Amino acid sequence: MSDILIRVEGRCGRVTLNRPEALNALSEPMCVALDAALVAWAADEAVDLVVIDAAGERAFCAGGDIARLYAEGKAGNFAHGQDFWRKEYRMNLRIAGYPKPVVSLMQGFTMGGGVGVGCHASHRIVGESSQIAMPECGIGLVPDVGGSWLLALGPGRLGEYLGSTGMRMGAADAIYAGFADAFVPEAVWPAMIVALRTEGVAALERFAVTPPAGVLAQQQAQIDAHFGGETLGDIVRSLRNDNSDFAQAALRVLGRVSPLAACAAIEMQHRLGDNPTLPRALELEYRFTHRAQEWGDFLEGIRAAVIDKDRQPKWLHDSIESVSAAAVAAMLAPLGAQAWTVEDEA
Repeated sequence: MSDILIRVEGRCGRVTLNRPEALNALSEPMCVALDAALVAWAADEAVDLVVIDAAGERAFCAGGDIARLYAEGKAGNFAHGQDFWRKEYRMNLRIAGYPKPVVSLMQGFTMGGGVGVGCHASHRIVGESSQIAMPECGIGLVPDVGGSWLLALGPGRLGEYLGSTGMRMGAADAIYAGFADAFVPEAVWPAMIVALRTEGVAALERFAVTPPAGVLAQQQAQIDAHFGGETLGDIVRSLRNDNSDFAQAALRVLGRVSPLAACAAIEMQHRLGDNPTLPRALELEYRFTHRAQEWGDFLEGIRAAVIDKDRQPKWLHDSIESVSAAAVAAMLAPLGAQAWTVEDEA
């Protein structure tokens, strides 16, 4: 059985991620196949819209195939990861700029690479099981696949908070943060897909309902108060002066992530500024991911979380305060001829 199912049903291009036993983790062949289908359907007058969903109940896509990235990276084949990210970012940009409606149905875990597939769609559907996050700092990477752009578009300092902590968003919070558009109860998703095939995206309106309440809107003032510092060190010092449950929970999470990656994630949000663009975000993300295996904490983060599962990573830096501005700048320095560019989308 293929890891990705691609077909046309009526006037609808259909993509189903089909690795439920691996939480539909995105491999390079899946990425390439999805991108090729999008290219073909863009020029196909028989296809009016695209629907992307996933098999199983646990996940839309919990991320990239990091076990393969770890094996290749430990063998010194850094080019494998660099090539994968280059192709993946090309696909992310294509979804975001697609000339036809793209509907994504994101049940369960939608994280990392799954955000790059589902959250750049024009019509992003979540349900009661949806858990969306950018948890890359926990494995020594930064929010990528265009996630840094989505974060930068969020209200106030939400991008800094969600990007550094990797906190999970349920349906209402994902909509509030700009990672999703509508809540539809998962029991009616099959009927909704049938309606999409015959009516197009106009069918979505009658299926969408109000989601259960989230927490981010209520936390916005605290997030803005603490996560507006110039560096992650400033943010941590602000949190330490607050005994609230919110501040203490954020500190605990920040105590577990890669200090280098989290510091870089904050710097990336600042560099993207108030008028971020997706191509700029992808180019900046690639600066870090291109170097992450050889010079960052990425391989150690995967080892601790996925390979050995000891949850005891030995990060390059002992603390957030020990990460210098020069270390962050080095990871985000221009790549010259190796840079990711918009031309990679062609």
